[in-house]
Amino acid sequence: MRKIVYDIAVTLDNFISHEDGSVEGFLMQGDHVAEYAERLKGYDTVVMGRKTYEWGYPFGLVPGKRAYPNMDHYIFSKTLRFDEGAEVHVVDRDELAVLRRLKEGDGADIYLCGGGALAGFLLDHGLVDQIVLKLNPILFGHGIRLFGESTRKVELALLESKPYASGATLLRYDVKYGGAA
Repeated sequence: MRKIVYDIAVTLDNFISHEDGSVEGFLMQGDHVAEYAERLKGYDTVVMGRKTYEWGYPFGLVPGKRAYPNMDHYIFSKTLRFDEGAEVHVVDRDELAVLRRLKEGDGADIYLCGGGALAGFLLDHGLVDQIVLKLNPILFGHGIRLFGESTRKVELALLESKPYASGATLLRYDVKYGGAA
């Protein structure tokens, strides 16, 4: 079965962006960036929320097109619509069934790109299998939380910890669910 891997940059105080979605303060250069780009080649499917998808528009992402050319895209949104011929799938209902079907399908692991609300929804339903954090040496104080409003308790098994000269640290965990969701 394919894993859903939440591969995300995060601050030391648990935020993936500022409240407005900006990421000013994250390390955008350094030895950790090349490894992240290489890791992206290992995914063939990406899931993300609408705000995460639309975040790419100012950087040249064309609505309805793929942000990652090598991946099938599933955008979770109740409001987003594209014309026929779009390169992305908009999931506006049966979210859990779609995610379970993706996990059961053939292919590489699934990249959970964000955002925090979608990640929290998936965690609450026991669907996040692995977490890969690019821990940035910064505190935002407030912003978009790593798992949105989720309060689900899970145990994590550390698989990898790697400090970079840039100041970032990679942390990779398997998620261990126990008890009721």
